[in-house]
Amino acid sequence: MLVASAVVVWEWLNEHGRWRPYSPAVSHQIEAAIRSGDIRGGSVVLGQVESRLSPYIIDLQSMHQFRQDTGTIRPVRRSFYDPASAPGQGWQWEWENDAGSWTPYDIEVAIAIDNAYSRQQPCLDLTTLGFCYLIDFQNMTQVNRQSQRCRRIQRRVDTPYPLVSGPLPLPKGGSGGVGGGLTGALSVYPNGAIMTTGLGQPCSCQQCMLVFSVKTNTGGAGRSLTIQRPKASALTASKPLNPPKSATLGRGQHLKSNGNTYQTLPHGLAISKNTRSSLAGLSRPALQRIAMAQSRALIASGVPTVPVKNLNGSSPVHPALAGITGILMSAAALPVCLTRPPKLVLHPPPVSKSDIKPVPGFGHCCRKTTKKQARKGKTPEDVVKKYLQKVKSPPDEDCTICMEPLGGPSGYKGPGVGPVSRAESVGRLAQCGHLYHFQCLVAMYNNGNKDGSLQCPTCKTIYGVKTGNQPAGKMEYHIIPHSLPGHPDCKSIRIIYNIPPGIQGPEHPNPGKPFTARGFPRHCYLPDSDKGRKVLRLLLVAWDRRLIFSVGTSSTTGESDTVIWNEVHHKTEFGSNLTGHGFPDPGHLDNVLDELRAQGITEDDGLTEK
Repeated sequence: MLVASAVVVWEWLNEHGRWRPYSPAVSHQIEAAIRSGDIRGGSVVLGQVESRLSPYIIDLQSMHQFRQDTGTIRPVRRSFYDPASAPGQGWQWEWENDAGSWTPYDIEVAIAIDNAYSRQQPCLDLTTLGFCYLIDFQNMTQVNRQSQRCRRIQRRVDTPYPLVSGPLPLPKGGSGGVGGGLTGALSVYPNGAIMTTGLGQPCSCQQCMLVFSVKTNTGGAGRSLTIQRPKASALTASKPLNPPKSATLGRGQHLKSNGNTYQTLPHGLAISKNTRSSLAGLSRPALQRIAMAQSRALIASGVPTVPVKNLNGSSPVHPALAGITGILMSAAALPVCLTRPPKLVLHPPPVSKSDIKPVPGFGHCCRKTTKKQARKGKTPEDVVKKYLQKVKSPPDEDCTICMEPLGGPSGYKGPGVGPVSRAESVGRLAQCGHLYHFQCLVAMYNNGNKDGSLQCPTCKTIYGVKTGNQPAGKMEYHIIPHSLPGHPDCKSIRIIYNIPPGIQGPEHPNPGKPFTARGFPRHCYLPDSDKGRKVLRLLLVAWDRRLIFSVGTSSTTGESDTVIWNEVHHKTEFGSNLTGHGFPDPGHLDNVLDELRAQGITEDDGLTEK
């Protein structure tokens, strides 16, 4: 056995199937939690290091990131790199986004860029890594080969990622050093990644097994891995396979059987040292088959499971319950088997133009929106008065906008609101009956979209026709000859949204400032059923009213001044439901109808849509 070192980078899987790195500070925090003791029930609250990550928790037992406010669950992984590589030396490579801030490259890309930079290459083509970009080191720019768009890049110093050491078995075929001074206990690949079999003592659950295949494809599919339980005959001198509670073996304890040493795993399985040393030679498909086989074995043996793939949906409640259940079970030292579809299927099979058909009952297949035109005519006071009834004797209650008594003056002292007579100081909204200071309602209207509509801040009842601040763009929709999971009897409606970046208007958070539009065109899917077509018809109304998207801060990336979804959920996964944005989801269409109703769009509006 040799002692070797490697740099650890923790990463999470985003909705595009790319592994994105946590910052060095977060990786240090997670490693500190691992070193603090038994991690079987461990979880890490990421907001303790970075405030913008306050909703996120990492469950170390199941190797998943859990978002507390939405219930979103994403896989995480622990990757190992050469200490001499960019993450080990604290070099961060970043590109400048449209907002003028800096976004880090994926770790593999950053290592490739840093290696080329260290070799004093004039440029680097990222095509081999799956990106259509050319890195120009002389000008420190990134050039898109298709659009020729040029962005600045930078190399800066940050805290190095954490360094870990552990006993590692010698690789087969000798003990010569590899990877720039590392001992032969590590296999270092051209991108700087390390496949190791012994940094710590990982368990053999599905997630930990998959960690062994990170960033590698060694072509060892022909090798075999046997995970077995120690034979009962070898244990008669100590305890049977199911010992009483007081004699239960913990993580890391060892059993001996016929001269072989087995390490007990959290799920009651055992793995020999010889077997563990062969894990690094397995390809990803082989490891996935082993992991799925073990998962089925765990279910058969009565290990509690959390079937996340059956709980995903547009509502955050079900995946949130699954995540919380997994964390609580881990905290109680119970093994958790999170069963998820093994493959992310974002798009349907290729479709030829001749197979694309218009949606029956719709006389068009494309809808555009333009920049919002300023409304002329009625003043804010006139708009508010249209929806109010006068109140001669206000009750002894507080205005829920300014929190001042209704019998007194409004607590709003800002600009844009003129004086009013005492008889008009308080009004009752005609439909819902809630009471407010007139000046408070005018101030609320001035701070909104100023589109002639008003929304009760208490019950959200909408007065007039509500519109949003969605930027100009295009919405296309058509039929494709493929069925969605859960809807085998019908074809699918594909919606394609396309919004370009631009300059914010007066209705946006920062007028005159550029906004970005990430991930466009965005493809979404509905079943081509009667209810699916009804939802499409109402989505067209929402598009015309500029309510599908908005400009704000992304809850996923934290980027400000960017195009974001506006509280109407869409399904962006075609053939799976790994991220919770796919099918099957029996309640999705009803949920979308409810969300559109909350935006003031009802089925009656769909009757007038042509």
